[in-house]
Amino acid sequence: MSIMNPYNYKKPIGTQPIHGLKNDVTDQSNGSSQKIKTDSYMEQKIMNARPEELTLMLFDGVVKFIKQTQIFNEQKTYDKSNNANLRAQAIIQELRSTLNMEIEISRNLESLYIYMMEQLVDANITKSNETLQEVLELATDLRDTWKEAMGL
Repeated sequence: MSIMNPYNYKKPIGTQPIHGLKNDVTDQSNGSSQKIKTDSYMEQKIMNARPEELTLMLFDGVVKFIKQTQIFNEQKTYDKSNNANLRAQAIIQELRSTLNMEIEISRNLESLYIYMMEQLVDANITKSNETLQEVLELATDLRDTWKEAMGL
């Protein structure tokens, strides 16, 4: 059974690098600043993913960044908390901007995404893990429902 995808994704043309992925990283785990070339596994995974898989990756990202925000809030490292929260907001904005508004469920999803964005902004200002927990539960439910609809 195929699912009706409320998202309006199009495959990118060409092999341009994905914005935000770096070609190399610095390994500082052993105190050195040795450069390590990252493989292109993630970039290839994204470029070759079906639209449904891209949506699942976005949901996974939202969950990951909200959890990171909570951890950074507990550690009182608010600059890192802010960055993780902004990344979660960016993903939700991406989910929202790709909705196909010709499908009825998209209007409901848009309202939910707007609410989640407002809560993330509020949590970023107040550093409230309770507010983050509410958004995390919504994002987790959306991800799990999407996974189920994909048949995974």
